[in-house]
Amino acid sequence: MAERTQPRRATPADPHPGAVDVYGRLESELRSLPPELGCGAVAVVEGRTFLYSDAVGDIPKGSVGGLVHADTRYLDEWVLTVNGARLLLLDSDLSDHFRVTFHLTNPTLPDLPARALGVRRRRVVGRGVGECIEVINHSDQELHLRVRLAAGTDFADLFEIKQHVRDRSTRIRRDHAPDGSRLRLSYRHDIFSASTEVRSVPPADRVDGDALVWEVDLPVHERWRCDLYIPLPTGDDEIASPTRRPAPTVGVSRDPVIEWRNNLARFSSGSHQIEQLINQTWRDLTALRIMMRVGHEDVMLPAAGLPWFLTLFGRDTIITAYQTLLYGPALARGALIMLADYQGTRCGGLNDEEPGKILHEVRTGELTQLGLHPHNPYYGTADATPLWLVLLSEYWRWTHDDTLVRQLYGNAMAALDWIDHYGDRDGDGYVEYQTRSPEGLGNQCWRDSWDGVLYSDSGMPPLPIATCEIQGYVYDAKMRMAELADGPLDNPALARRLRGEAARLRDRFNTDFWLDARGGYYALGLDGDKRPIDSMTSDMGHLLWSGIVPDDRAGTVVDHLRSDQLYSGWGVRTLATTDTAYNPLGYHRGTVWPHDNSIIAAGMARYGYRDQANDVAYAMADAADHFHHRLPEAICGYPRADTGIPIAYPTACSPQAWSSGAALLFTRVALGIEPHDGQLSIDPLLRDNVGHVSIRGLKAFGTRWDIEAEGRVGHVRPAG
Repeated sequence: MAERTQPRRATPADPHPGAVDVYGRLESELRSLPPELGCGAVAVVEGRTFLYSDAVGDIPKGSVGGLVHADTRYLDEWVLTVNGARLLLLDSDLSDHFRVTFHLTNPTLPDLPARALGVRRRRVVGRGVGECIEVINHSDQELHLRVRLAAGTDFADLFEIKQHVRDRSTRIRRDHAPDGSRLRLSYRHDIFSASTEVRSVPPADRVDGDALVWEVDLPVHERWRCDLYIPLPTGDDEIASPTRRPAPTVGVSRDPVIEWRNNLARFSSGSHQIEQLINQTWRDLTALRIMMRVGHEDVMLPAAGLPWFLTLFGRDTIITAYQTLLYGPALARGALIMLADYQGTRCGGLNDEEPGKILHEVRTGELTQLGLHPHNPYYGTADATPLWLVLLSEYWRWTHDDTLVRQLYGNAMAALDWIDHYGDRDGDGYVEYQTRSPEGLGNQCWRDSWDGVLYSDSGMPPLPIATCEIQGYVYDAKMRMAELADGPLDNPALARRLRGEAARLRDRFNTDFWLDARGGYYALGLDGDKRPIDSMTSDMGHLLWSGIVPDDRAGTVVDHLRSDQLYSGWGVRTLATTDTAYNPLGYHRGTVWPHDNSIIAAGMARYGYRDQANDVAYAMADAADHFHHRLPEAICGYPRADTGIPIAYPTACSPQAWSSGAALLFTRVALGIEPHDGQLSIDPLLRDNVGHVSIRGLKAFGTRWDIEAEGRVGHVRPAG
């Protein structure tokens, strides 16, 4: 019997016993950008650094804006004034993810007529933050200006920024240069320390508290300029970002980020809609990629999302890397190596670590370093471990990189051992989850909000829980590892064992998880008493992706996924409208997730339901048109026929890596591209309005390929 400290059918307001609602809090408190910054808020990002400001480039004190690096806020105030007044926006240009220019002017002031000044703020993020302020006198007389830049920091941990920021003011020390060339604020608490330094050229005429003040006499049509720079630290396993200055020549000199982006395959299409979606996807993935060092190797991998998840994740990073293999193996390779380096080696209480387990999330802020949060790293996810094996296999299928597979053999065997022993908590052949940590997640599947897993009547199941899609991932992982055992690992005995285990899992699963009600469907999971969690969810589509569904049931599953109960017209909802807990605004209780739908479409295509898969893909492309050609983290589950437009989930991350990557997996599904024995095959099914599709310079098997397709005709050739 499952151990319970709550009623069997607790209300959805009660989290799982022994689990703190970490992500339930973050969902409502961290994922959105609140009104203090206004609707024109602007972010620049590079690696694990982002700077969120309002529309004129300022960070008002008391907002959630700021300069955040490696989970610590280094600036919580950055406000430019001229003669005591803030400036007005003319326009702004976010020309790349790491640079932005604000074009500003002045309001009417007692000593300054309106629009007498042209002010330009050019900002870049790299190894630090650089900002160039230029002021031009457009009036017909010489002006005396008092230019003031107020800077401040609270050194808040990222987890605090939208909750309650602890007052650290008594521990913050100031060491400002008397000559006005530098502001320096520093903080230390136990083993954690941080400092913010603002360097100025020319030096300010005076330092006023934590502000730099320049007294400027500006002749008619003349220009005054100031360059500011804020250096940032680099962690032990983090590769320093490029050093950038906000000069007109930014990007002309060597920049590894720009070089990587320029080296990507080139996509074109007769559909402007599809082309813009793919182009935006690569801009977003470029912004979200992080560089890290493992031993002597530098690797690149995707962070989970902006602004609050610029870090290494398990599930999110793996799925994004899988989605992007169509356009090259670099992100997948980096994800495999980095996650293997962090693989669990012991049983840990606070952070849910177990031998062989792949992590959920890494954080480096003060609360984590002091042991108040379990994220250094936190291992509370049951699906990342089998998904890591899936990614290892898929990477090999696209590269035939035998060397890396053999290098990671020990990690792969440890992951398989975790699945069979630590993951299967009670020996019933299924992987279950239950946190051991007082700070751990209650739900450790992709539906990791506290109420993401419920019965159809909205009751909360007792732990431990075995969700259906995790069993599918395990089945797929073992089948794929058997393929690797037959191939580069040269271990036929292991291959036979894994195929046998997978076959037995498939048989048991299709008995225990199948429910005859509602025309037959798969339960979301089994609860702690081995009773079905009978809600109808999008997770059934993940089962198609993994191949655990028998052919004679696949059509029934597809019909459910395309029914009015699950399909909104924009995509498949996370929960059927016929379930009591359904809420079109519920985080995992009725919203439509692009990454979820990309997996569903790939699953439909695997079983031959190409038209249905394309319906999902094209509906997602239509939705992206309403979000500046970007797919947000989640869309509200309202029927398309009722709203006419997709409505973003109120606190959705944007961009989010696996939502951006979804467009690439949809492309792969529509083109029918698959790797086989060192060759690429193509079986396109493109609609007339897509026209001609071309992918040039696609990387696979150590060489480049060109792909051309239109309608149902396609060709793959080595790049000329």
